[in-house]
Amino acid sequence: MIRRPVAAVSAVLLVVVALVALVAGCGSDNGGAKTSSTQAPVAKVELAPDNAAADVNPTAPVSVTVGNGTIDQVALTNTNGKQVAGELSPDKRRYTITEPLGYNAKYSWSGTAIGTDGKPVPIDGTFTTLAPKNAVPATVNIADNQEVGIAAPIILQFKTSVQNKSAVEKALSITTDPPTEGAWAWFPDDNGSRLHWRPKNYWVPGTTVHVSAKLYGLDLGNGNYGYSDLTTDFRIGRSQIVKANAPSHRMQVVRDGRTVFDFAVSYGEGNEPRNVTRSGVHVVTEKYEDFMMTNPPFYENVRERWAVRISNNGEFIHANPESVAAQGSANVTNGCINLSPGDAQAYFPTALYGDPVEVVGTSIPLSAADGDLYDWTIDWNTWTTMSALKGAPSQVVTATPVPPQPAGGR
Repeated sequence: MIRRPVAAVSAVLLVVVALVALVAGCGSDNGGAKTSSTQAPVAKVELAPDNAAADVNPTAPVSVTVGNGTIDQVALTNTNGKQVAGELSPDKRRYTITEPLGYNAKYSWSGTAIGTDGKPVPIDGTFTTLAPKNAVPATVNIADNQEVGIAAPIILQFKTSVQNKSAVEKALSITTDPPTEGAWAWFPDDNGSRLHWRPKNYWVPGTTVHVSAKLYGLDLGNGNYGYSDLTTDFRIGRSQIVKANAPSHRMQVVRDGRTVFDFAVSYGEGNEPRNVTRSGVHVVTEKYEDFMMTNPPFYENVRERWAVRISNNGEFIHANPESVAAQGSANVTNGCINLSPGDAQAYFPTALYGDPVEVVGTSIPLSAADGDLYDWTIDWNTWTTMSALKGAPSQVVTATPVPPQPAGGR
């Protein structure tokens, strides 16, 4: 029988205990924490508008924002696959759409965000924009880089009636150099709503004007929305005022305070209301070297030369050889201002859209009955009440019982 020392036996037992402990340490512990491989990604993607949003205004802010991470790649596309322009922030945490969207369209997000934990998170979602009953166009009367006279109003013409007039005015801005006091005024609907802006007094010559109309996406009322934004930049030219005094049978052209022409003319005969040249501030709107004029029962398709239109009731300043004998001594026309061919030709090239023509001394004032441009016949206090932002816009009512005359001339 072999006997081992007690110390040796103790050493063997220690080795066995250590092995048992090691084996136990390699086992799983169901009560412990989960490993990193099973943790959820930390990046959070927020869409504006929300996923599946409907009736989104096409001018509303559209963006993707990522929390606890950055944007790796992203795109917003329409149903045709065209990508919408956008801009990524310097920290790559936000992507913002930089162009207006379309009406009645579906848009889809695609892309990937990378969290601070290095894990990817998809960027996806859709939304649809509103479908208006009508997208209503509007036009502005003065073109870019145009030079106009000192009485020119700014006119916005809509293709249908506008109900939300206050909203429209808030979407408009006029910037002038030098600063110019003026106001918007709504006129009675005529094939659509019409809005004019004019200064309190004639424009200062040389004034530069910027007009901005943020109409796209604007709710005009009754399911109608603005079709597009409008802008124009133009300049006020020299000061030229036509002084037209009917009793004197003469007409002066005053440019920058100096009389450059003093013509013998003939005004409306006034034997009946339709043949009265209207008193008040007219505005030059267009001109023609040759114009076929018609005013039944007096004449039809008569060719007149050097015709400058001053109202939509048929009033022109134009040459008329047949009335030369009366020019300077009698008023014999059907309402136009007649000049000799030579005088009319001399005046014609100087006339500019927006020039005021101040007629005095006749029995009937210019009014709404005479067409759509009678702005300067309305006193300033009344004009400001015609703005929707001042309350319900008042309508301009004429007491003149004379309908507009044929556009061919008087």
